[in-house]
Amino acid sequence: MRLTRRSFLATTAAVISSPLHAQEDVNEASTTEIESEVSRTVRHNISSFRALDWRPYFDNLKNGAILVDISSRALHFWSSDESIYKLYPSSVPLSEDLTRRGRTRVTRLVEGPSWRPTPAMLERNPEWPDYIEPGPDNPLGSHALYLSWQYFRIHGTHDTRKIGRRSSNGCIGLYNEHIAELFGMTKVGTQVLLI
Repeated sequence: MRLTRRSFLATTAAVISSPLHAQEDVNEASTTEIESEVSRTVRHNISSFRALDWRPYFDNLKNGAILVDISSRALHFWSSDESIYKLYPSSVPLSEDLTRRGRTRVTRLVEGPSWRPTPAMLERNPEWPDYIEPGPDNPLGSHALYLSWQYFRIHGTHDTRKIGRRSSNGCIGLYNEHIAELFGMTKVGTQVLLI
């Protein structure tokens, strides 16, 4: 096949317009199996940035409130005086059996946390170290909010690929810059709800 200027321009126009078509809803009946799988995969790795009102989830904002929506992979924060509302993309647990839902609260705030895998993590991954000190190799990132549930945290991560995905062993992960901001607004006693 000989490439002419006309065929080059027609091909270029088709390629340039294809991103517009890619943003449309995928009609699975008219796509190949691979295209359908890619579309499902993309949808499952995206956080839902939809602002929410706190009232359906909390009776009050005493000490502030954090809502973690596991299915949309988003963390919402409201200050106690309602002057601050933040929405962050998050990582969530890898599977349902690692996921915990319900009400808890922040019990401790740690800048530069150290990390010890839980007994269950060591059972699943015996090659993991028993302890990692604060720093760039620490899976808890730069800051951690310890919750009243043993072993559960909201923390940062140095591995930014994890955010927006099912990638944790039970904790909720944020970009380090987001956890640092949340850390500065949160206090011991902040109420937390995971749905």
